[in-house]
Amino acid sequence: MRHESMHHVSAVIPAPAEAAWHILIDTEEWPRWGPSVRAVRSPQRCIGPDTTGHIQTPLGAWLPFRITHWQPGRSWTWRVAGIAATGHEVIPLGTTRCRVSFLIPRWAPLYRPVCETALRRIAERATAL
Repeated sequence: MRHESMHHVSAVIPAPAEAAWHILIDTEEWPRWGPSVRAVRSPQRCIGPDTTGHIQTPLGAWLPFRITHWQPGRSWTWRVAGIAATGHEVIPLGTTRCRVSFLIPRWAPLYRPVCETALRRIAERATAL
């Protein structure tokens, strides 16, 4: 799921890919690792193809989201408030490690530190499972 029009930030996590993937698709986990998500409303706890819902930003605004790309166990992208947002990817590196990556739209380079924080939190959560 590489896009030349995106910035890329990633981390190797000492946990199985399945653990990291679950954290990325479980909407109850999003506020725990995502600095830009305070809460989520979605008809299903775990996202899938074409899932829609709303996220609450740290400032309290509720914004609609839609999953726009879905590769089970591997990657997903979404639009938030109708705007292409981050991509999320998990690549297995054996049975006990994986690489988690975020793809950041070129227009949002200042979002990189947010994604780096999210990666650290995902690593903490995945290794604790």
